[in-house]
Amino acid sequence: MDSEKIKSWLKDFRITLPVGVIVGLILGLVIGWGIWPVQWTDLAPYHLRPDLREDYLRMSIFTSTSTGNTNIAEKAWSELGDTAQDTLQVVRNQPQYLSEAQITSFMVLVGADMGEVLPEVEPVVPEPEPEVDPLDEAARPNWLLLGSLCLVLLFVAGGVVIFYVVRTKPSGGDRYETLDQHTMPDDDVNFEEDAMRYAPQEPQPVYAPRPQEAQALPVAQFMTTYMVGDDLYDDSYSIDAPTGEFLGECGVGISETVGVGEPKRVTAFEVWLFDKNDIQTVTKVVMSEHAYEDDKLRMRLESKGELVLAEPGKQFLLETETLQLEARIIDMDYGEGAAPDLSFFERLTMELAIWPKEV
Repeated sequence: MDSEKIKSWLKDFRITLPVGVIVGLILGLVIGWGIWPVQWTDLAPYHLRPDLREDYLRMSIFTSTSTGNTNIAEKAWSELGDTAQDTLQVVRNQPQYLSEAQITSFMVLVGADMGEVLPEVEPVVPEPEPEVDPLDEAARPNWLLLGSLCLVLLFVAGGVVIFYVVRTKPSGGDRYETLDQHTMPDDDVNFEEDAMRYAPQEPQPVYAPRPQEAQALPVAQFMTTYMVGDDLYDDSYSIDAPTGEFLGECGVGISETVGVGEPKRVTAFEVWLFDKNDIQTVTKVVMSEHAYEDDKLRMRLESKGELVLAEPGKQFLLETETLQLEARIIDMDYGEGAAPDLSFFERLTMELAIWPKEV
């Protein structure tokens, strides 16, 4: 994937904000449930199992009555909360090592209800269970639930990213199809001068082939459009023979800009042709009128290839060992702003047609 495109996504808060929130939630779940699960400590007797509450109350009764410490009795009674009375009734019915006098003394200390003792019921002995620390059991993560939440969050993250990427994709993103699929540039391009060529009732060839190739059709045709704001504009196409054999590649990209700030103000484009049977790539530079008349810019861009002044309808040829590329400027428009007149392009539409040199 293009690193420049990734950088542009990272600068877009509409993408980074939801992705950051979702990634943070996933990391929080993994850390909180798997790596460092919550450890419960210092629980009050109120939260214990009924049998543990009973043992706690028995120990509190024994200690408070043996030492005469009223604070122990009051603390134990308050920490049991609304389970205190029920727990005391069970202890009265099953005192174990406590005497009736100790229980009565404790009830007086805490002001418990002195109602009749419930008839003793033989306790049901539960089946022995494996000894498990309740804190360890509570801290053990539920991997099934954790995995399900992670999958859901990943799907949501993917949907958010796809939604924003597709919605924010430049309108010219699908402009790079061949003319055989009847792909047209953006709606604001004026095609009145080419109306007959696109008329379905009288199909016309896009190019008037050279006389020696009058009967030859191009092996490949492409159309590309640059719109101001498309700072990552760099189109490339694979050239294949009708048999599927790879012949080479061609494309158009940004060559030079003027001024500073965003969006970029493009003043020159590179049109290039690569031939698998040639050792070098042929390049021509399509320039704005301002750049074409600027000696410094001309000198700098001449090292990249032959210079071509951009004009509507302008055609120029690129040749390699076995391929010929005919480029045609269908439509163009200069931008206006904080830059010299006729210095950068608002829009540029070009057609590329490739023929093999052997007809």
